[in-house]
Amino acid sequence: MPVETVSSAALPAGVAAGQAQINFAAHQVRAGVQGAREDFESMISQLVRAIRPGVRMIAANPGDWGIDVLVGDLGSAISVWQSKYFVPEVEKSHQQQIRESFDSVCKNAEEQGCKLHNWTLCVPSSMDGPTAKWWDTWKKRKQREKNLIIELWDETELRGLLISPDADNVRRHFYEPMQSPIIPSPRALVDLCPGEAERLDTTLFVRQLQKAGHSELTAAKHQFFNAEILAREVVDKGVAAELAALSSVDAAVHGVWEDRFNDACLEHEKDRLPGLHRSVMDEIRSKHSNLTEGLPCSPAHSCGLMHRVVDDRRAGWVRSWREIAESSTSESIQAEQSRERLDVLPTTSTDTSKEDSSRNDGPPPTALDQTTPDSSNRQS
Repeated sequence: MPVETVSSAALPAGVAAGQAQINFAAHQVRAGVQGAREDFESMISQLVRAIRPGVRMIAANPGDWGIDVLVGDLGSAISVWQSKYFVPEVEKSHQQQIRESFDSVCKNAEEQGCKLHNWTLCVPSSMDGPTAKWWDTWKKRKQREKNLIIELWDETELRGLLISPDADNVRRHFYEPMQSPIIPSPRALVDLCPGEAERLDTTLFVRQLQKAGHSELTAAKHQFFNAEILAREVVDKGVAAELAALSSVDAAVHGVWEDRFNDACLEHEKDRLPGLHRSVMDEIRSKHSNLTEGLPCSPAHSCGLMHRVVDDRRAGWVRSWREIAESSTSESIQAEQSRERLDVLPTTSTDTSKEDSSRNDGPPPTALDQTTPDSSNRQS
């Protein structure tokens, strides 16, 4: 069968070919982790205004309505856009929040005597498989029950809207100023020399793995070593987008561990938690592309960043991981990790040989001590 090709004339109008893809992580870079949700909500408001000319934007009180963007005549039918800054993907833990937001809008619209015609959920990511299946079923049921239209604006739909000519100003305002140069291919891994591998034997993340029953640790050391190099280079370069991406990955892998650790504690009563390490690393590898958006790294780097979280005394692989972390705070380990992690410059060594010789030889000679024998004879 011949392969169909699309000419440049058939491409949709909007963003020029080859232009950097819209990155929704820009909201975290611009407003921080705490302000990303409000910044994303502001973008949705402007996008709705751009693609729905002539409509009236009403600033609803979130405390009363539980909505973000409302369009329409309060005396008749209204449409609501609900934004949720779920990253890196929409998963099972978010389903309850979606249900509660929808129920709140329906309840308040009814109390205010409004007809809810359309409800749109806006998220800067995609749903995982189980959540997508849940959404399709829930959406059909609620549309029948409430006699309204429910839509989803996920990352794919939002990008399609943002590259349209009508949304050109919105795209430029929220994304183009924050875009970085094209991210290069994942950086090559650096080999771990025997001496460096031996040095890592005293690190906390290795001790935590050993307490969990791990005997082969070469791969884990290699991952940690390369994650350290990656993190140090990002900090040294000081590029805002990469610093934000590194912080985001750190929080994301820590969150993956926390969810799996809590599940493991419910399944096992003993100190060791079989399968915890594997489940965490498998999930990090599967989500690598989303977790590390904005960082030129490989899945091995992602796993290494999880080991850094453990080495920072924020996680572990057994139930008693906190006790292990506390017991490893010897002065030598603290000094070594402080130099390596924080890149503290070595203190200038002091040459004490002169000081020692001066102490041994006694005080410097005085003027009287320096009199020559001839002078003393003349004095006598």
